[in-house]
Amino acid sequence: MTSVVTVSQYLSHPIMVWTKRLTPREGNQKLATFLIDLSPGDMQRRLGDALSVYVDAMRYPRGTEDQRASMWVEHTRRHGWKGVAAVEVPDHGDFADAPDRSASALAAAPLLGVAYGYCGAPDQWWQQQVVAGLHRVGADRMRIAELMTSYFELTELHIAPHAQGRGLGEALARRLLAGRGEAHVLLSTPEINGESNRAWRLYRRLGFTDIIRGYHFAGDPRAFAILGRALPL
Repeated sequence: MTSVVTVSQYLSHPIMVWTKRLTPREGNQKLATFLIDLSPGDMQRRLGDALSVYVDAMRYPRGTEDQRASMWVEHTRRHGWKGVAAVEVPDHGDFADAPDRSASALAAAPLLGVAYGYCGAPDQWWQQQVVAGLHRVGADRMRIAELMTSYFELTELHIAPHAQGRGLGEALARRLLAGRGEAHVLLSTPEINGESNRAWRLYRRLGFTDIIRGYHFAGDPRAFAILGRALPL
């Protein structure tokens, strides 16, 4: 049995968003899913777990983690970096009564999802690629300046396959983007026929619109869409 715990806002403290009762065969215990913020140190400490979620969600071959690890660590040092995660812990009903123990349990809990991003800047490869794409599609200088002057890059957002379909992607996106000072948020996502996957449906539901379609980043044969929307969400 599962139930959703409704929350009205996304704050800096952990928030329970989901509870699940395991069957007797599975252990007959109640599990709770929390959204938590990640500091740069937290991300570096949980890097292996976060990259495992990423590889599973993207269906990449094992070993991809090693190729991405140094880049994810470097990203934590960028201006305005923010990270969030969804974690799952046994629900004993004592989180409010024992905040110190609860914080420790959440910090070490299994990751179900992870998301992060940072302020866009001219010296970043991604911005340089997007600017090249905007020139290619005929965007004028004013439009490029409008998009590139003040934006948050939603760099990664991934949910473990077994935890998908619970609304965790939207919950993480909203928590990640809450309180940002940038004018808008931009992201890139692989193109897919009919926009027929959970990532595309999430972005459209959150109001993201097309900036560039069918873009090929240098060194990647896949076509990507660059999407964006105004902030606040």
